Amino acid sequence: MFFSRFGVIGASLLALCIAQGANAQGLITQKVLSADMALELAMASLEDCRAKGFSVSITVVNVDGLIKAFVRDDKAGPHTIGLSQKKAFTAASQKNHSGAVAIQWGDRAPPAIDGIVALAGGVPIRAGGEVIGAVGISGAPAGDPAGTNDEICANAGIASIADRLD
Repeated sequence: MFFSRFGVIGASLLALCIAQGANAQGLITQKVLSADMALELAMASLEDCRAKGFSVSITVVNVDGLIKAFVRDDKAGPHTIGLSQKKAFTAASQKNHSGAVAIQWGDRAPPAIDGIVALAGGVPIRAGGEVIGAVGISGAPAGDPAGTNDEICANAGIASIADRLD
């Protein structure tokens, strides 16, 4: 009766709707970086940078690039605030180190995506292989290659919570 009333096109649409429903996912379970872990990571990164004589700004974001924790050391320049956030956002949204993303773009200008920056210093935070956030640091001397000192401090922060990321 359905086929005679709506024809082949109607039957095709019905089959498509049924197939879509079969593939639809319900709720998604994901790991979330807690505020306490974000603060602990930020403070461990700050301590590592201070031990090396660096005054930096540190931003920790969740997987969506929204700020979970932020700290600016006493002598960090004002420009480091926005750069640390952009580095963290880049690492979270691209699911890669912001320095690696900059290398991928090469000599081309980075895409005009608000919040993306082509500078090293943003490191994704992974739990069981899944990116759950990122940390961005700005203010340490560039190092070689540029941005490595920021990344070293970011990695120290991540290492401080690594035992709870799996």
